[in-house]
Amino acid sequence: MYAKIMNAVNFIQSKKQFLPKVGVVLGSGLGIFGDHVKNKIEISYQDIPHFFKTTIEGHKGKLILGEIGDVPVVVLQGRVHFYEGHSIEEVVFPVRVLAKLGIKMLVLTNASGGVNFSYRPGDLVLLEDHINLTGKNPLIGPNLDEFGPRFPDMTYAYNKQMNEQFIETAGEINYNLKRGVYCALTGPSYETPAEIRMLRAIGADMVGMSTVPETIAANHMGVKVAAISCVTNMAAGLLDQKLDHEEVKMEANKAMNIFTKLLTNTIAKL
Repeated sequence: MYAKIMNAVNFIQSKKQFLPKVGVVLGSGLGIFGDHVKNKIEISYQDIPHFFKTTIEGHKGKLILGEIGDVPVVVLQGRVHFYEGHSIEEVVFPVRVLAKLGIKMLVLTNASGGVNFSYRPGDLVLLEDHINLTGKNPLIGPNLDEFGPRFPDMTYAYNKQMNEQFIETAGEINYNLKRGVYCALTGPSYETPAEIRMLRAIGADMVGMSTVPETIAANHMGVKVAAISCVTNMAAGLLDQKLDHEEVKMEANKAMNIFTKLLTNTIAKL
């Protein structure tokens, strides 16, 4: 695994001698943010050793090296998911590559279903914590001592200082940034109304199919993490309607202006 990661790192560095400070992973329908990166070089995932092609609509499958403000960044336009048939190690492989490229901070984004009754489609929510109900952990197996400790602490999985920067930026642009707990399940089927009632009972505000494995892997490697979720639909049973991926993409697109401003202004501070 370590050799594969360094192989990918060396390939990326051969395209541009670059030391990124901040990494960004863009979830479903949020890839347009990549258009705002300056002085950029784009690399298709298919060209990077040991990366996998994205198969989900709304995930472009490109790695972008460039700048946001004066901050050097590396952006992943899209991710692969466990439900696509990948191992959990393959799911977190790109984040581990970003860490080895030198990032100190990682901003994860995703589309989610709103479990909290106070949320509405289009709301952006800052993750304060998560619940892992995938039954998977990317650290299972022999520990990669080059990356981090056998038992990494997850008390502050989402970095308090980074979260404070997002909250401060939201205030400056007069946006009511919600805060909440994200619950990860494997998918790809959406949850049943009974499952959503269970998630609410255990303290979840949002539900989705990504982000948590990446958060664990990044924390293991000493990278600070913040995450923004776009509530693209209310979870099953909250409204008398069915769910579909087209709605997810549509609501994510509606939120793009404020999402881009929030992300761009915060990264410039980081």
